[in-house]
Amino acid sequence: MKIRIKKDDTVKIMTGKDKGKTGKVLKVFPKEKKIIVEGVNVVKKYIRPSQSHPEGGKEEIEEPIYYWKAQLVCSHCKNPTRIGILYLESGEKVRVCKKCGEIIDKI
Repeated sequence: MKIRIKKDDTVKIMTGKDKGKTGKVLKVFPKEKKIIVEGVNVVKKYIRPSQSHPEGGKEEIEEPIYYWKAQLVCSHCKNPTRIGILYLESGEKVRVCKKCGEIIDKI
């Protein structure tokens, strides 16, 4: 099964500790079935002192989450929705909002 969420999509988190948050998809990992969402699943990473970071310290980074924990936010109806795939008469393949039926974008 392919991931229907792409980079730069706006998604809403439906389960987990960040439930209800919305953010932009920064990166997609299709083999692992995971996505990185801006401001979601933020963890602290401790860095040892080195030449590139002489003082060391803490850094906050976003960790990947499974894509089924997020739903795409439709740009027309502004609701989280499932994504459908539709083939137009011209032969184009498009993503469609399952709630309002509007075309989201071309694939």
